[in-house]
Amino acid sequence: MPEIEYSLKNPLPRPNVGPIPGSPDGDATQPTHAPASVSAAAATPDNATPGPYEASLEMAEELMARPLIGGGPARVRVQHSKHRMTVWERIRTLTDREPMILWRNWGPELDGASIVTGILEIDGRDVAVYGHDFTVRAGSMDATNGAKLARLIYMAGEKGIPLIGMNDSAGAFVPAGVGGLDGYSEAFNALRKISGVVPSISLMFGYNAGGGAYLPRQGSFMIQCDDTFIGLTGTGVVKSVLGEDVTAEELGGPGVHGQSGVCDLVTHDELGSLRTATRLLGYLPDNNHSIAPFHKTSDPADRHTEEEHRLFQRTFNTPAGMNAPMDITLYLQQICDHGEFFELQPQRARNMVTAFGRLGGWVAGFVANNSAVSSGQIDIDAALKATRFIRFCNLYNIPLIFIEDTTGFLPGTEQEGRGIIMAGRKLLDSIIDIRTPRMTMIIRNAFGGAYAAYNSHFVGSDLVFAMPMARVAVMGAAGKDFVYKDEMRAIAATHRKALADGASAAEADAERDRQLAILTSQYEETFMNPKEALSLGSVSRLVMPGESRRILARNLDFLMRKYQPAPMGGLQREHE
Repeated sequence: MPEIEYSLKNPLPRPNVGPIPGSPDGDATQPTHAPASVSAAAATPDNATPGPYEASLEMAEELMARPLIGGGPARVRVQHSKHRMTVWERIRTLTDREPMILWRNWGPELDGASIVTGILEIDGRDVAVYGHDFTVRAGSMDATNGAKLARLIYMAGEKGIPLIGMNDSAGAFVPAGVGGLDGYSEAFNALRKISGVVPSISLMFGYNAGGGAYLPRQGSFMIQCDDTFIGLTGTGVVKSVLGEDVTAEELGGPGVHGQSGVCDLVTHDELGSLRTATRLLGYLPDNNHSIAPFHKTSDPADRHTEEEHRLFQRTFNTPAGMNAPMDITLYLQQICDHGEFFELQPQRARNMVTAFGRLGGWVAGFVANNSAVSSGQIDIDAALKATRFIRFCNLYNIPLIFIEDTTGFLPGTEQEGRGIIMAGRKLLDSIIDIRTPRMTMIIRNAFGGAYAAYNSHFVGSDLVFAMPMARVAVMGAAGKDFVYKDEMRAIAATHRKALADGASAAEADAERDRQLAILTSQYEETFMNPKEALSLGSVSRLVMPGESRRILARNLDFLMRKYQPAPMGGLQREHE
C-alpha cells in the first residue's frame, strides 16, 4: 500500500489511489476530506492581524482534523505491514461516494476517536457504517465511543437502513476502567434493540476478543477473513487457565468459526470481505417493512432449461439409480436468474444448502437438501443452519423456496444424545411460523417426518410441486417390512425349508434375495412415487424436468405481487 503523508494544514491521509467524487479540490483521495467552507488563512485579509474569529477557525480546523489523523503515519505503516487496511481505506472500498461521517469527537486520551461512524451511499442505498480505527488505541472501546456507536445503531433502526460494522478492536480500553465495559453494554443493548428491525452485516478484521466477539455476532450475518481471530479469550488465557497450547487459528480462526456457524461467510482477505458484504447487501431489504430490491432481469422467466433435464438424466441413469447422490447447487444454477445464487454458511452442514437467489427479479431464500453430502439427511447442524436462515427471511419479508430431497432426520445415539429432537423441533417451528410466500419443490425423496415437517401443504406451504421421480412415502425401501409382512414370513420359511432339504446355503440365499428384491421393487412401484400425494392434494402439480424455473418464477411473481410487506406482529412464541 502507498505510504501516507500528513501535515497540519492537510491532516487527512492521502494515498495515491485517485480522486474521490465530490472532493473540494477535485483530486483529494481521502473520503473523509470534507469541503471546508472557509479556513483560518483564507479568512484573514492581507496585512490584517488575526483576531478571535480567525483563532476560532484555526481551533476548529485542528479539532476537526485530529480524529481523522488517527494514530499517525507510523501506526498506519504498522497496519499496512500486517496486510490490513485502515478504517478510511475500508470505507473507500465500500463506496465511491463521499461519506457522511458522524460524531468526529475525541477526548484527552483520544477516547471516542478509535471508532468511526457514518452514513454511506452503497449502490444507491443509505447504509449506516461503523469501523474501529486500529491505529488509535488498537480500536479499543470506552464509554465515549460506546455511546457513539450506540447512537449510530439506534439511528439505523429509527431511519430504517441497514448496518455494516467493520470490527477491528482489541476489546475494552483497560485504562478506562469499567467505562470500557459500559461502552460495550450500551452497544450490546442498541444492537439487540434493532435486531429484527434492520439487517446488519459484521465484518471481522484483525484480532477480536471479549466484547469484540460478542457484539458483532448479535448482528444478522458475520464475515471473517483469513489471518483474523475471534474469541471470548485469547490463546494466552487459554494456556494459563486450561494449560492448552493452541494457536490463534485453531482457537478462533475462520476455519473454526466457518464450520461452527459463528461465521456465515469466510473470505481470503479484507478486500474479499468488503466485496462480499456489498454483494450480500444486494439481497437484503432496508428494513422489516420493505422487500428486498427487485432487479428486472434479461433472463427469461419462462425459459425451458434443457440442462436441468440432462442433470437428472445423468444422475439417475447410473448404476446407483434413484439412490445416486446429486449436488443440489447444480439444480439451483438452472433455476436462478443467470444461474447466480449467494450461499450462506457453505463451510457448515453441507447436507443442507441455504442461499439467496433471484427468480424473475424477485429475491428468494432457498433451503435445499443436498444428497451429495450424507444423503441429504437432516442432522442437528443442518437443522440449526436452516432454522436461523428461515427466521431471518421471515423477519425481513423474503419469500422461501424449499428444495426437498431427503430420506429424513439422521438417526443414531450420537444425534439423539446431542438433542436432535430439539433441533428438529426448532426447524419445524420456524417453518410453521413462516408468514412470507413459500413453496416446495420435491426433487426425489420425501419420507416420513421429514416430509411432514419440511414445508408441506399442511404446515402452511402455499404450493407444493413434485418431479416425476419424486418418492413421497411414509418410509423408504425399508417400508416393505411392514407392508409385506406375510410375504416376508413366507420367504423366510421357504429359505429355512430349502436349507433343511439339503440345498446349499448359496443357492438358498440367492433365491431368498431374489424374492426380496421382487418385493422391494413392488413396494417402490406402488408406494415410492408422487401418485398418492397428487391424488390427495398433498402435491399441487407435477413439474417436468426443465420446467422448474418457469413454474417457480411464475408462481413466485404471483405470490409476491399479492404480498404486503410488514413487520412481524402478534403472539410471540416461547421458543425461537
